[in-house]
Amino acid sequence: MLLAGCSGELSALDPAGPRAANLATLWWIMLGGAALLFALVMVLFGIAYLRPGCLSRITPMQWIVGGGLVLPIPILVLLTGAALVLGEQLLPKGDAPLRIEGQARQWAWSFGYPGGAGPDDGTLHMPTGEPVDIAVTSEDVIHSFWVPRLGGKIDAIPGHVNVIRLEADEPGIYWGQCAEYCGQGHDGMQFRVEAHAPEDFAALMAGAAQ
Repeated sequence: MLLAGCSGELSALDPAGPRAANLATLWWIMLGGAALLFALVMVLFGIAYLRPGCLSRITPMQWIVGGGLVLPIPILVLLTGAALVLGEQLLPKGDAPLRIEGQARQWAWSFGYPGGAGPDDGTLHMPTGEPVDIAVTSEDVIHSFWVPRLGGKIDAIPGHVNVIRLEADEPGIYWGQCAEYCGQGHDGMQFRVEAHAPEDFAALMAGAAQ
């Protein structure tokens, strides 16, 4: 029943693209590692409470070495390794086939397409099945660009451009949210993302350019 809350339009645990899937995998690995450590500590706690004689022969130094080094190090190495491998795969490498400009302001987003094409409707349109770079900036305060089901998040900073790469597996409607508190209208600073089949996206851009 608790896992039912992990789905939805703004759920990072319901990925709709390979980059978001990497982040979800990392989240589950971290959760598993934390749960394993918690379970080990609880087992020791239970033994100490129910059968104190079983642990009386362990010296304080053995507790420090075992509980502070031997127990957590293998798990932390596994978690850190997974984070490095999966996180490195999220970094944009080279130029994506398409680069879209994304500009934030209190409290809305606007998007610009190569050559001035594309509809000016406040929706981020993108093709499916290929990576898309979003060049993010802001015209007032710091915001944060986040489409949980398609990728991670990145800050929108005035006078600076940050690039994040998104990818959608299937056509559909996805939602983004400013993830940095930016004022009283922050909670309503959402934006719509529409992923199109490649031929539909090309037709949309061609139609908007006419």
